[in-house]
Amino acid sequence: MILLNDRRTRSRRLGVVAAAGGLLAALLTAAPAGATPDPGDAPPASKKVSKSAQAEVREAIENGEIPAQDEIVHSDNIQHLAHVPKDVLQGTNSDLAFQGRYAFAGNYDGFRIFDISNPKAPKTVSQVLCPGSQNDISVSGDLLFLSTDSSRSDSSCTSTTQPATEKSSWEGMKVFDISDKRNPRYVAAVETACGSHTHTLVPERRNVYVYVSSYAPNAAYPDCRPPHDGISVIKVPRNAPEKAKVVGFPVLFPGEGPDGGGNPGGPTNPGVSKTTGCHDITVLPSKDLAAGSCMGDGILFSVKDPERPKVIDRVQDNVNFAFWHSATFNQKADKVVFADELGGGGAATCNAEIGPNRGADGIYDIVGKGDKRKLVFRSYFKIPRHQADTENCVAHNGSLIPVKGKDLMVQAWYQGGVSVWDFTDSANPKEIAYFDRGPLTTDTIKSGGSWSAYYYNGYIYSNEYARGFDVLKIDDRRTAPARSVHLRELNVQTQPDYFD
Repeated sequence: MILLNDRRTRSRRLGVVAAAGGLLAALLTAAPAGATPDPGDAPPASKKVSKSAQAEVREAIENGEIPAQDEIVHSDNIQHLAHVPKDVLQGTNSDLAFQGRYAFAGNYDGFRIFDISNPKAPKTVSQVLCPGSQNDISVSGDLLFLSTDSSRSDSSCTSTTQPATEKSSWEGMKVFDISDKRNPRYVAAVETACGSHTHTLVPERRNVYVYVSSYAPNAAYPDCRPPHDGISVIKVPRNAPEKAKVVGFPVLFPGEGPDGGGNPGGPTNPGVSKTTGCHDITVLPSKDLAAGSCMGDGILFSVKDPERPKVIDRVQDNVNFAFWHSATFNQKADKVVFADELGGGGAATCNAEIGPNRGADGIYDIVGKGDKRKLVFRSYFKIPRHQADTENCVAHNGSLIPVKGKDLMVQAWYQGGVSVWDFTDSANPKEIAYFDRGPLTTDTIKSGGSWSAYYYNGYIYSNEYARGFDVLKIDDRRTAPARSVHLRELNVQTQPDYFD
């Protein structure tokens, strides 16, 4: 692979790719002249809103009810330390992972590695062009994992979009060697049924197991046909990642019929997604426990045997939850927060019309012991600030803030910004801090805002869908004890034991 560090030679070398184990990737450190992201993975097109809605947005800005376009507002206990705009990778920013002094930022066009040793001035270490939505990202040791959930012509980083009806199309997991952060090396690719929308690591000493979440099968797709009622499990040997392979497809929703036994969705349950797989899974390895957000269902399951996960309990909310999106345990593993992505992340759902219980978090207590544990609903949480009808806003990715005896969480809400909230009393959650920007536009719904907001070693990091990478710091007595907790690695969906 050619490393583009010499500014004098970049103009000649941009767009050049090199082979790595039969796989191709483009490593870029400046704007590429020849390397062009695939338009097949572009963000959703903007949608015009009505004239009356436009007028309401302008009036709300003039009255100070919402911040002006791109204006930053935040609570007194939040500082905005840094913002790094998009650079080479102009696609949608997605998830984040952390290791030592590095942050790894997914993007629909590839991924970017930041040096965050000085959180006030993050520096780009490398950028890898490897299109394929949504490039959900995780790291473990010297390995980086990237999800591809768009139908591609092949598994290389120079692939192009191709219809899922084509048998030769490829979707799945990509694996990179990141022992040299300035020169990531693409080492393996594993095709999985229906691709990989998200993934979750279950790391062991010798191997890394990868739980692959995907959904939306279709009888016309040769590699993604119903029923698709489980997850793919990939085993990756640390010392030989090129031997990574699928070792199982555990069925989480057994049942009769073409779609398995998950939530049937509409018309039986109007407005609820039919369960045809899982969207995301969070594991708590210290407790051998996992929580799955699976479209129309939320599940609790044991991962004592990582190749054969076992469902313990399953819940539905056919009144207020449209799409079970993600999950977060508290440290004691006696609560779990499930998020509902009403509108798929592209709609304005943080307004009075939608209300406080939809597009929100659902807080569940975990009661009982062992395989008899049950999920018991306690309350909903949603940010208390209404957003404009031109702002996509809904509950999205977040993480714990590690404070003993407290259940605190930071969470992304797209254009609803970043919220810090307390669910120690699971029946009465409350917000304690926030950071927000004004709308991207005042006449259209244009997707943007915080995709992922995570707490890592004293700071909050946010990957902003449309604008770039943000670093925040919270100064509050309730979160102050978390500053003493330092991790060597963080993949939020592989939730650590913060106090071990």
